[in-house]
Amino acid sequence: MPRTTPLADIRNIGIIAHVDAGKTTTTERILYYTGRKHTIIDIHDTKDLKSSTTTDYMEQEQKRGITIQSAAVSCFWKDKKINLIDTPGHVDFTIEVNRSLRVLDGAVVVFDGVAGVEPQTETNWRLADNYKVPRMCYVNKMDRSGANFRRTVQMVRDRLGSRPVCLQLPLGSEDNFRGMIDLVEMKAYVWFSDEKDSKWEIWDVTDDLADKLNITNAYDRELLSQVATYRTELVESCLELDDEAMEKYLETGEEPDAQTLKECIRKATIRNVFVPVLCGSSYKNKGVQQLLDAVVWYLPSPTQVENIKTVDADGNAVGERKSSDDEPFAGLAFKVLNDKYGSLTFVRVYSGVVSKGQSVLNSTRGKRERIGRIVEMFAKDTNDLDEARAGDIVAFVSLQETDTGDTLCDASAPVVLERMRFPDPVISVSVEPKNRADQDKFSMALGKMVRADPSLLLETDRETGQTILRGMGELHLEVTLDRLRTEFQVEGTMGRPQVAYRETITRPVTHVYTHKKQTGGSGQFAEVKIVFEPRERGEGYQFVDQVVGGTVPREYIPSVDKGLQLQKDDGVLAGYPTVDFKATLVDGKYHEVDSNALTFEIAAKACFREAMKLAGPTLLEPVMKVEVVIPEDYLGDVIGDVNRRRGTILGQLERGNNIAVEAHVPLSEMFGYIGHLRGMTSGRGSFSMEFSHYDPVPRNVADEIIAKSGKAA
Repeated sequence: MPRTTPLADIRNIGIIAHVDAGKTTTTERILYYTGRKHTIIDIHDTKDLKSSTTTDYMEQEQKRGITIQSAAVSCFWKDKKINLIDTPGHVDFTIEVNRSLRVLDGAVVVFDGVAGVEPQTETNWRLADNYKVPRMCYVNKMDRSGANFRRTVQMVRDRLGSRPVCLQLPLGSEDNFRGMIDLVEMKAYVWFSDEKDSKWEIWDVTDDLADKLNITNAYDRELLSQVATYRTELVESCLELDDEAMEKYLETGEEPDAQTLKECIRKATIRNVFVPVLCGSSYKNKGVQQLLDAVVWYLPSPTQVENIKTVDADGNAVGERKSSDDEPFAGLAFKVLNDKYGSLTFVRVYSGVVSKGQSVLNSTRGKRERIGRIVEMFAKDTNDLDEARAGDIVAFVSLQETDTGDTLCDASAPVVLERMRFPDPVISVSVEPKNRADQDKFSMALGKMVRADPSLLLETDRETGQTILRGMGELHLEVTLDRLRTEFQVEGTMGRPQVAYRETITRPVTHVYTHKKQTGGSGQFAEVKIVFEPRERGEGYQFVDQVVGGTVPREYIPSVDKGLQLQKDDGVLAGYPTVDFKATLVDGKYHEVDSNALTFEIAAKACFREAMKLAGPTLLEPVMKVEVVIPEDYLGDVIGDVNRRRGTILGQLERGNNIAVEAHVPLSEMFGYIGHLRGMTSGRGSFSMEFSHYDPVPRNVADEIIAKSGKAA
């Protein structure tokens, strides 16, 4: 069947922000104004579980009032198809933002007009930078007390290192927020009602706008007095991208028309020259239609972004695949979801056409998959399709061999698409079924959850036999266990959270180990000489072969590397993985009869164990970047408490009427912090945290950890 929506008319976008900035509320309004919904459900009306917003349909999302997993919806605006993904704002679910940004062509970054740039916004912005995703800013909640548009724009410049250019200015703020001035068309959009169906009036931009709208706040009036300045900044920023219009402007002083400005803004957005900034109040139904206009005008279609790279087995770029129906089929599986329909594999189709019933190749795993059903997702609901084409975001039902990050492609033209990068888990708990009879069902359900979420890791403790679940935070692990109950009807219990410590070395050491065993008949022999050296934090493990003269045969060198890789997961101090070191094999010996791959693997393991004890081993702990938002009255108490938790204060920022304290604090000191903070601030404090880096553990604390592990060297 022919294509129904031209590729140039598709917008694949994400809504990203810090928790509680208004992503889901904005998404609800978008679906209402594009005609995909006839009612609006607000987040605070879902706690009784009797109703839900379109994209926050999980029980866990309704109870907590936050987005936990990204949800895809589609709608049309001015004949353009918008495939929209609403993403979580909580740091524990950053993986959802990560994999969504990997397959999207553009993003709308939502800011709370009071708080401005918050920690998770910075994380999401960095992810968007990594994937080179064009984006625009939407300063939401301009109706809230303390909203400050100019401060938010300045924070985008200072904290995100970006170049914001305002396309709109707010008309008033807080209770007197009336709408916005469009600096492109030089028109004012004015609302006199907060009702969802209320129409705006279009006024000319005149010097007495503040008086006409009875705007009395001095800050708001000052901002409106600078309309000409912001307009000039917009025009000059746009003219940088149009030499002909620039020459005309310099010669005659004539400003370009609105259409020329829009084309320049589109170019600048797609190339990340600057980011357009808009404003509004989604909850009060002001500015959402103008945001939709900006999405279709300024964010790119699949043909206007860089072509997807194809990579070799080592992840190095070797080519690209053009976004076109005429190319062979290639798509990236970016999410696996278990629900009432079975396994749903979300796929971004980058090129070609795929039809139901077709057999395709999972080139990442070398396995064949048959496409049984293709569905278009509308949050939890599905719409069956006969085919999917380049630029589409769809779900394949019940694929058996495909996991997150795998490439599906035409078997006659195999390629592997650029992979996603996932964060390492920083926290772990022991888990077990509430009812022993449910052990098999519990294990199977856990396996499905881990397959669907690459930021979860499942392993078995070799000493205790316990099942260990690793994740990104306490909330992440709690929600995972709760979802086992609601999605798989099996209940589990969780042990106390454990920190994912690491071990490393502090000085170089050269060590020789000889593995020799004679038991009658052929024996075992291998000798290795390895230089171990510390590397910079975060550089990981590196193996280097510097053997000369064949003292270790070529075929045995990979076995030395394998032995080190296996043994480094069981450190010498407390059994934690050893990281950030370089191992250089410089010499060795072998025996014609008694040496083989296994003997060199055994020798490498033993060499590692002995050398690590001589190389100044030390424990590393995950350190979190924490932001605590409190009224100023509690500032001294909170700073004192952070210091007691071995934290380092980084600075203080204004957050509307509150103070935000930024600090680095070890993760081990943050368990149960929310309860303590609420008690200390009479329930008025809140905090957020994200992983920052690994740091050495102080000696006295390290001794306790080593003693508890029972593996003291």
